[in-house]
Amino acid sequence: MTLFRACLLLPVVVLLGGCNFVVLDPSGDIALQQRDLIVIATVLMLLVILPVMVLTVYFAWRYRHSNKAADYDPEWDHSMQLELVIWAAPLLIIICLGAVTWMGTHLLDPYRPLDRISAEAQPTEVQQPLEVEVVALDWKWLFIYPQYDIATVNELAAPVDRPIRFKITSSSVMNSFFVPALAGQIYAMPGMETKLNAVINEQGTYEGFSANYSGAGFSQMRFAFHGFDDADFDQWVEKVKASDGTLQADSYLELERPSESVPVTYYGSVDPALYNAILNLCVDPGKMCMGEMMSIDDSGGLGLAGIHNVRPLEYDKSTRRGAVFGPEPAYVASICTIDNPLDSKPGDEPAWAPRDLTPLQGSGLARPSLRGAGLRPPGERAPTSTSADLASPSNS
Repeated sequence: MTLFRACLLLPVVVLLGGCNFVVLDPSGDIALQQRDLIVIATVLMLLVILPVMVLTVYFAWRYRHSNKAADYDPEWDHSMQLELVIWAAPLLIIICLGAVTWMGTHLLDPYRPLDRISAEAQPTEVQQPLEVEVVALDWKWLFIYPQYDIATVNELAAPVDRPIRFKITSSSVMNSFFVPALAGQIYAMPGMETKLNAVINEQGTYEGFSANYSGAGFSQMRFAFHGFDDADFDQWVEKVKASDGTLQADSYLELERPSESVPVTYYGSVDPALYNAILNLCVDPGKMCMGEMMSIDDSGGLGLAGIHNVRPLEYDKSTRRGAVFGPEPAYVASICTIDNPLDSKPGDEPAWAPRDLTPLQGSGLARPSLRGAGLRPPGERAPTSTSADLASPSNS
């Protein structure tokens, strides 16, 4: 190879030097099966692409203008043999590709419990999966281990050859949980729970990150995933338990606030009800849990008047945490009718006179009275609520 050709290849080598082939060389069985599916699909598609590319070059060379020996038949318009090849080959490839994709989609369903640890081993009946509750925050990852009563920020660990059952949600915007060496990416959405069953088969430290843009701190939303043997994992759990941090509702609300480049943080104990509160968007005191709200809706709802009662209880994240924009929460304090005003007794006359609703017409008319304008003279008490007033909320 001449020096000139070597110099031409040098930029290509430099560009390829930054490539990471972890997707094609993963360390988890699920990611390995997904890799195989990608390779099979690529090979099947190349069965069409490569012949087309080769024949394009061949026909351009074979029927070039200077080649007088090539057959020239301007009246040719059909060939049954070519039609069979053109249609049959792609049809067979599509059938094979569809069958492989259909089987892979169901066998690699992230919600499906693992039926194997690796190509040579199946999970045993006594092997309990490791449960990890994942919460995507702005801009960091929270991992809760309910079986060990611990939690970590931006660090994940699991023993090798042990099934892992992830429950994934988000605190605010959509994110995507992705450890390429472990399994494919799974979306994290607020108020919803997605699941992922996976396993890591080799010891090591792998990179995990968010694969869905979520704002200013997205590029720092990364974490380390450690694959330990059983002894090292137990030591890691004890190290986390020895930390002084405690994850409760108040500490979570502080952690939930947007922050970038957050260091690894350990919590030696966790409120067991915290993840369910995060999922139901009711960690903040005074908020109605989403499950309760759905139960009310399923029972028929609260009606139009109840909308204003429920609105202040809905999850609004930081909108009401010191914000100065928007109206203050208002809701119906009580419901009464004209037949039963709050400060009247049976047999009493209404505490106000009927309002003069005669419209003003023309100019030069006398100034309307206070009562006609809807105002009250001094000393006259205000009217109580009526059923017509329930259409709009009143301050409590």
